[in-house]
Amino acid sequence: MEKLLAEFKEKLQTAAGANLKAVVLFGSAARGEYHERHSDLNVLLLLERAQAQDIEALHPAAAWWERKKLPAPQVFTLGELRASADIFAIELLDMKAHHRMIYGEDFFQELTVPLDLHRLQVERELRTNWVKLRQAILLAPPKDRVLIALMDASVSTFVTLFRHALVALGEEPPAARREIVGAVARLAACSPEAFETILDVREAKRPAGGVKARETLRGYLDLVERVTDEVDRRLAA
Repeated sequence: MEKLLAEFKEKLQTAAGANLKAVVLFGSAARGEYHERHSDLNVLLLLERAQAQDIEALHPAAAWWERKKLPAPQVFTLGELRASADIFAIELLDMKAHHRMIYGEDFFQELTVPLDLHRLQVERELRTNWVKLRQAILLAPPKDRVLIALMDASVSTFVTLFRHALVALGEEPPAARREIVGAVARLAACSPEAFETILDVREAKRPAGGVKARETLRGYLDLVERVTDEVDRRLAA
């Protein structure tokens, strides 16, 4: 990971020159939860100018990054990032709390995220991803490996939303994933066991073949539903 980031930074500096103001690592790697098997390296680039020609100049570096099977960086100017704070409240609060400067000065301390709009986004994203989960269950063949893969694909999203649900309710969220799941499970008066099981599988602490997939899926969906309803109830009060 360190070698990849260092080489990417050098390629970006060569391509952008003085137009490159910062390179930021965010997401699971910045939170200390990087797992080579399933984690991405999420990177934000801060540019002085972000016109078409400025972005095109970064293509060789970005193409090299893509060949490593890593997601394309997000590209902003500082003004654009400030203007986007009301739309990307969840994402920017996450970045503010957990990021690592690979290059440039840390600008996140001066970035303000409106928490009233953050609460609205948390409610909307919880409902949206709940609906998507139901759709995925509806279309999934009733095979254990398929059901486990379905939960594995969504668990990071839901843990992130659970973290922000705690923030929206005025609570200080724990740092660790399992502690976050435990906190929202207590909030919604239900069991965290299904999510803990999928996190174990995801982190290779437990073989997928030993998981009771259907039973786990019932508990997984139950937690999502209860947390979503409880957040909605409390924020509406």
